[in-house]
Amino acid sequence: MSGVMLFLTGGAGPRSWTCPFLLLLVFLTSLPASAKPDSLKEVTDGDWEKIMTGEWMIEFYAPWCPACQQLQAAWKEFADWGDDMGINVAKVDVTEQPGLSGRFIITSLPTIYHCKDGVFRKYQGARTKDDFLSFVDEQKWKSMEPVSSWFGPSSFLMNSMSALFKLSMFIRRCHNYMTEQLGIPVWGSYVIFGLVTLFAGLTLGLLLVFIADYVFPSRRFSSHDYYQKKQAMEQARLIQNQDEDQEADGEDDDEDDDEEDQDGVWRKQRVSPEGQGYPDEALRKRVVVNREEGDEYS
Repeated sequence: MSGVMLFLTGGAGPRSWTCPFLLLLVFLTSLPASAKPDSLKEVTDGDWEKIMTGEWMIEFYAPWCPACQQLQAAWKEFADWGDDMGINVAKVDVTEQPGLSGRFIITSLPTIYHCKDGVFRKYQGARTKDDFLSFVDEQKWKSMEPVSSWFGPSSFLMNSMSALFKLSMFIRRCHNYMTEQLGIPVWGSYVIFGLVTLFAGLTLGLLLVFIADYVFPSRRFSSHDYYQKKQAMEQARLIQNQDEDQEADGEDDDEDDDEEDQDGVWRKQRVSPEGQGYPDEALRKRVVVNREEGDEYS
C-alpha cells in the first residue's frame, strides 16, 4: 500500500493520468469480497402468505433434529439452483414459528412441501439435490394428490390450529419464565394455569350465554302474546279468589240464618198458642229433634 502511494505521489509525468485508475484499483482491492446473496429463503408466521404465489419448495426443520442436520447441505445446494430453475426454496424453523407448524400439521421432521400457486403437495421422494432438481424439472409433483382445501394452510381449520399452537408456545414460555426467572415451583405454575383456565372458562361461558340470549331471545318471554296471556291469567286468578271469598262469606251467612231460624222455632215452641209454657225438658227434646232432622237434610 505504501509503495503504491509513493508511486502515486512521485513526480509529475506521463504517468500522472494513471493516478485516478490506480486509486480506484486500490479502493476496490481493499474492500472485502461481497458475499453472494443467500438463495435459501426463510418463511415466518408474519410473511407466510407470500408462498401462496409462485412455485415453492419449503422445508420444515428443527435445529436439534439429526435428520434435519443431515439434510441441510443438500437443501442448501438445491437452493443455489433455485434461480436457474425458477423456484423459490425456503426453510421454516418450527421451534421459532409454532404457528406454521400447526398450520401445516407438522408431525415429523424434516417435512418438505411443494407449493404451486397456492396448491400444496407433500414431498415423499428421496432427499438429495438431484432428486429435488428432478422433481421440479420433470414436474413430478403433478402426479401427486394435493392437500385438501379443508386442510390447506389458509383454511379456517388450519387458522384455528395455528392459533392453538401459538397459544401452547405462549403458555410454555410463561411456564419457563415463572419457573426459571421468578423461582416459582413447577407445581405452583400448574396451579396458576389451572386457576386461570377455570376462571377463563367461566367468563367465556357467561359471555356466550349473554350473547345467545341477546341474539336468540326466548319466544316465551319475547312474544307480545305471552304478556297478554300472563295478565289474563292473573286477572282470572284474582277473580277466582274473589269468588271463593264470596262463597265462603255466603256459607257463613247461611249458617247464621239457620241458627236464627232454629232459635226462632225454639222461642215459638216455648210458648203455646194458649200462652202456656212447655216444661223445659220437653222443649229441650224438641230442639234436639229439630237439629237432628236439619243435619240429615244437610
